[in-house]
Amino acid sequence: MSGILRSAGAVTLLSLLLRLASIFTQSRMAESLGAEGLGLLQLAMSVQALAVTLAMSGIRYSATRLIAQELGLGRGQRVRRVTRACALYALSFSLPAMAGSFLLAGPLARFAGDLRIAPALRFLSLGLPFLSLNGVLGGYFTAVGRPWKGTAVQLFEQLCGTALILLFLSRSDRGTAGGCAAVAGAVAAGDLASLLLALVLYLRDLKRIPGADRSCPPFPIGARLLRLSLPLAFSSYARSALSTLRSMLVPKALRRSGVGAARALEIYGVVGGMVMPVLTFASVFFLALSEQLIPALTRAQVRRDRSGLEATAGGSLRLSLLLSSGVALVLWLLGPTLGRWLYRSGEAGELIRALAPLVIVMYLDTVVDGMLKGLGLQLDSMLINLGDACLTLLAVWFLLPRFGVPAYIAILYGSECFNFLLSFLRLSRSVRTKLL
Repeated sequence: MSGILRSAGAVTLLSLLLRLASIFTQSRMAESLGAEGLGLLQLAMSVQALAVTLAMSGIRYSATRLIAQELGLGRGQRVRRVTRACALYALSFSLPAMAGSFLLAGPLARFAGDLRIAPALRFLSLGLPFLSLNGVLGGYFTAVGRPWKGTAVQLFEQLCGTALILLFLSRSDRGTAGGCAAVAGAVAAGDLASLLLALVLYLRDLKRIPGADRSCPPFPIGARLLRLSLPLAFSSYARSALSTLRSMLVPKALRRSGVGAARALEIYGVVGGMVMPVLTFASVFFLALSEQLIPALTRAQVRRDRSGLEATAGGSLRLSLLLSSGVALVLWLLGPTLGRWLYRSGEAGELIRALAPLVIVMYLDTVVDGMLKGLGLQLDSMLINLGDACLTLLAVWFLLPRFGVPAYIAILYGSECFNFLLSFLRLSRSVRTKLL
């Protein structure tokens, strides 16, 4: 457990810098694009989320678990070949996703209700292969116990993206469509820069794997990879499609509640582009802990270390509950101040305070999700997420037009609580653990 916390702590420090850079970027984009433009960008990102899911197709988790299994069984000579197989899998999904997203940008923008996002969708599609290959290398760094390298790559990507966003915005049309396209182009360029750095770090890191330099006879990695990835991929497709549809329906449902089209985009932009980055700022530790739990629980599982599984799961949950409660209290107290300081928005500050208690459930669910994946229960986790997406979509369709913003907040709470409760119950059936 101490080793997991040390790795999570190192990742957290880098991730905090990553989140600070992200919030700085959001703040600058809010100034350049305005609330409506930020809402437009969030809409483009939401539509693109389905293409990202297609490009990834479960590869990051699969790379982590497969490499962790080989290392847990002392077969370091297989790591290079496993990573190569994962990279080929990633390209076989990300290249078609890129082509489809680029060619269908116009129809997707029309379906989303705003043709102004079409240029942004085309730019975002160009980064899909880089993003997918980054997922493979990120899974490798997590599996070998050096996740800070993957986080350093993400930080480099964020810094490159921020610099390019500021540059592109300064030279582009400040209108919402031109500004969104400039941001999307900067994001794709940042994906390419981070992949190049990740590849250099991976090639240097391979020298530290015992036996990685030895020749390895052929072994059936393809079948294992497909058995692990495809069920996860198909369930993630369904969930992402529902989530994308839900995201596209939110502005439309808000308009049906009586607010104007511009005001609907503003609300969507405030929640997605201002409030959520603040709420998820402290999630860096929980995300790092979740990623570290995947290889740790995988190794304990293949070694049949039952007591180790229970101690790791219980300790991680209690620590997460304590820290997430502290974060929720701070956000509740400082929400209005943060809204004014970061975005010059009183509305954002009030929404930060209103959603502050939600971070407890969000962060705990992140950690439980990592445990389920570490135990090989990733399909159970995805089915829970799929059910959550279905219920949330129905709630957006029926409740948002009638009750407006209060229903939006209630839907966010209901979705997270439903997801966490089912995930925790599934974990409790596999590992004897308690929250308190």
